[in-house]
Amino acid sequence: MKSCLIAVLIGLTLAPYLNSQEQKPVKFTEAERLRGSITPEREWWDLKHYELTVNVFPEAQSIRGNNKIRFQALKEGQTIQIDLQPPLQVSHVRSQDQDLEFTREGNVIFATFPQAIPKGQIKTIEVGYQGKPKVARRPPWDGGVTWTLDERGKTFIATSCQGLGASVWWPCKDHGYDEPDEGMDIILNVPKDLVAVSNGRLIDRDTADDPNRSIFHWRVTQPINNYGVNMNIGNYVHFSEVFDGEGGKLDVDYWVLEHQREIAMKWFKEVPRTLKAFEHWFGKYPFYEDSYKLVVVPYLGMEHQSSVTYGNGFQNGYRGRDLSSTGVGLKFDFIIVHESGHEWWGNNISMKDTADMWIHESFTNYSENLFVEYHFTQKEAQDYVIGCRENVSNNKPIIAEYGLNRSGSGDMYYKGGNMLHMIRQIIADDEKWRQILRGLNQEFWHQTVTTQQIENYISEQAKFDFTKVFDQYLRDTRIPVFSYQIKDDLIEYQFEETVDGFSIPLKITINGDPITVYPSEAKKRIRWSSPISEVTVDRNYYVESKSR
Repeated sequence: MKSCLIAVLIGLTLAPYLNSQEQKPVKFTEAERLRGSITPEREWWDLKHYELTVNVFPEAQSIRGNNKIRFQALKEGQTIQIDLQPPLQVSHVRSQDQDLEFTREGNVIFATFPQAIPKGQIKTIEVGYQGKPKVARRPPWDGGVTWTLDERGKTFIATSCQGLGASVWWPCKDHGYDEPDEGMDIILNVPKDLVAVSNGRLIDRDTADDPNRSIFHWRVTQPINNYGVNMNIGNYVHFSEVFDGEGGKLDVDYWVLEHQREIAMKWFKEVPRTLKAFEHWFGKYPFYEDSYKLVVVPYLGMEHQSSVTYGNGFQNGYRGRDLSSTGVGLKFDFIIVHESGHEWWGNNISMKDTADMWIHESFTNYSENLFVEYHFTQKEAQDYVIGCRENVSNNKPIIAEYGLNRSGSGDMYYKGGNMLHMIRQIIADDEKWRQILRGLNQEFWHQTVTTQQIENYISEQAKFDFTKVFDQYLRDTRIPVFSYQIKDDLIEYQFEETVDGFSIPLKITINGDPITVYPSEAKKRIRWSSPISEVTVDRNYYVESKSR
């Protein structure tokens, strides 16, 4: 009887997260529900600030530390959910020097206050923890902590945890909907011959109580998503410059291994070029207060907020490869451009639910195309984004099931980028499109959002209902087909393989002459002034075509 009741309650909790297209119940585990949904033990409190202290022991590949979590009660509550993934263990949960009772269920700790916390009250709890965190097997995709040596045999450590979650290496409220309103302090205690780099600004570097260790205190003043928090430890040296941007003087810092300084000082000139292009398209860099930094790491790289990580080997392309197979991808360093683009798409505008990760990845993929257009030519930008279509698999929808910490298809990169490129063609006003991109970053400045908010904003600003376009490309796996039949001077055409109601203004040429048609599921006809010999769909529209 108890198990049946639990199943009913879970079903009710996840009712909004069922796939609206298929209307089929979603199978999930209790661990997925606890990780991916806004549980009762999460929703009653609002995160204000983290103060994370981590002591790192490279030889043992272990860590020990605590996180002081300040929050405000949105309504009365007594039991709080904190996430921490095994094999890490909790040593204590404490509030105002009083130990709280807690239980553990897999990746989740439930701590209970002696009395209910009234609405509006601000409280702080401290969660102590220790152990050997999960080792990253294929970072950043299969993340955790990387413990390795650099090319000179020096200790080299880095964290990466997108998808897997920040709770793989520190205790936190590990859900995208709630970010610390007042930022975060990150205090790293490491062996004295190493340098520890994290997010935000370095406000203090000091000797620890142990003379063989050093402390690095970093501070983030803006909201930050959990997976954007990182820890990088190595034989780092530092150099910097100032970028004159839309928001004034931006401090740009570079942390590289000592033997990389010379090449990095030349290669990282790509950074101000990238910032200049993106401020043009998206508006001012979102974290002037916390600076921008590029940090060398022992994996490919990732979009850690104000601490972008880099491992592309000081070469253009994606590890020297052109993802578009057009040659254009070798004109820029993919990791610098892509991961910096995430400062706007992913770090400034962040998804509430992992199912909406396309907001991060589709716009950032598209930002590569815009970088090319800004610094090279529009044709090369088009070549690049269209060439990347070869990487689309169309194996499952881009948007996944909600409330379960599930992300959709990897097509959120190349297919999502091409969808946005096509939306630009439909709007047919490049300046309006640029203002929409900039407007998104203003409207949702430092916020967590849903897909619906992004969809609505674009449609409202464009004065065109893109609902069916988003349904087609985000929630369906089919690519629309412009199907046509020529009969002398008559062309009969329609869209096939579409969601119900899909219709867009489509640019085609007939016998080389441009024309805009409005295909839908219903057959339409055009009488031409002469016999029709050739019909071509504008390549900038992500649709296929076939002659019947």
